[in-house]
Amino acid sequence: MEYEEFGRKVKQAFEDSKRRYGAAKLCRVLNAAGTPCSTKRVQRHMAGQGLRPVVVKKYNHHANHGSIPDDKVNILKRDFGTETINQKWCTDITCIHVQKEGWTYLASVMDLCSRKIIGYAYGTSMTAELAVKAVENACLDVRDTKGIILHSGLGSQQSNLRIHEAVNFSVSMEEKSFR
Repeated sequence: MEYEEFGRKVKQAFEDSKRRYGAAKLCRVLNAAGTPCSTKRVQRHMAGQGLRPVVVKKYNHHANHGSIPDDKVNILKRDFGTETINQKWCTDITCIHVQKEGWTYLASVMDLCSRKIIGYAYGTSMTAELAVKAVENACLDVRDTKGIILHSGLGSQQSNLRIHEAVNFSVSMEEKSFR
């Protein structure tokens, strides 16, 4: 009887953690709630009920330790204010973890005047093509891209020459920072 009752408590604590906690954390939660147990006992009950926590691997950032290309400078100098649309655009790539696919990537282009995303591309690999597609999508509603300052990070995808060759932009790149 006590065995089944403990199994129910383990399952309830597991569900309360949104199926995230493993045996060690569940053991701490149960002990704090007044149910004495060991990690090994919780492990046995979890295995017996087929309870497996959802594990999300932390994103491993691969920093670009190279230098800024000679022909690229920081034109913006952190001056993000504009008077009209299509003067200054900013690009970035965001990593998003999805349950089935793992890490996915969203490249976006924002107009700094309206602060709206004007172009984006989504994919399962962080490539220069993804960044180029986002810029091309941003250009769909723009007749003349001459004079637009496109500001991007130092990432190899964003600093790729193909982005800047795809359309006629003034290129600005952020300066290297050490975090």
